[in-house]
Amino acid sequence: MAGPFVPFGAAHAGAIAIAFAAPVALAALVRRWPGLDKYVRWTLAALMIGNHLVWLTLVDAENWVSWQNVLPMHLCDWAQIAAAVTLIWPRQRSYELAYFWAFGGTLQALLTPELAVGFPDFRFVIFFVSHGAVIAAVLYLLLARGMRPYLSSLPRVAAWSLFYMAAAFSIDMTLGTNFGYLRFKPFTHTLFDYMAPWPWYLAELIVLGAVSLLIYYAPFLIADLVRASRQRRTSP
Repeated sequence: MAGPFVPFGAAHAGAIAIAFAAPVALAALVRRWPGLDKYVRWTLAALMIGNHLVWLTLVDAENWVSWQNVLPMHLCDWAQIAAAVTLIWPRQRSYELAYFWAFGGTLQALLTPELAVGFPDFRFVIFFVSHGAVIAAVLYLLLARGMRPYLSSLPRVAAWSLFYMAAAFSIDMTLGTNFGYLRFKPFTHTLFDYMAPWPWYLAELIVLGAVSLLIYYAPFLIADLVRASRQRRTSP
């Protein structure tokens, strides 16, 4: 029988480790046998879709049906959709959304989940498969296919993120849900604990979103600058 969720306990740490180790191993495998790429991508996409269908089945079986549990309006849901689409049809626009939403949102949920039960409860497994698969997909596409965000990605992702926030807020105010934690803070310990009370923290979320874009783009910017500097030094 599952006990309560233990933050950074063995099960939690193991789930995080798998999310990061699996794409590294899969990318190494595909670099050795490139023909496996399609099967890896489609398997990851099928895992995401199948896991979500299992969740909906569980919600129905346990009579947990509610707007909060059924509508795909968490930012992690949008990240999962963008990641699944990119796995099936690798495209720059969907990848950049998946990348920034995965590390700016899904990663935070992976580290500080709003979860009451631990392994092996179905809710624990479904939660970490759905969130871990997004991280794994983004990293796999980066390492195996060389997909990455560019400077031009930032305004596009910012615009889509503001659109998500407006859509989620409208639904929250209409249905009484709390998608994006735009009506009240999560009950577990998260970064929200250090933010102002509602509604003032909504402005802080926008600022943090902008900072997040810069932070997660920084490694690519630095790599591009270093590469350009080397090219200048070696050019005649």
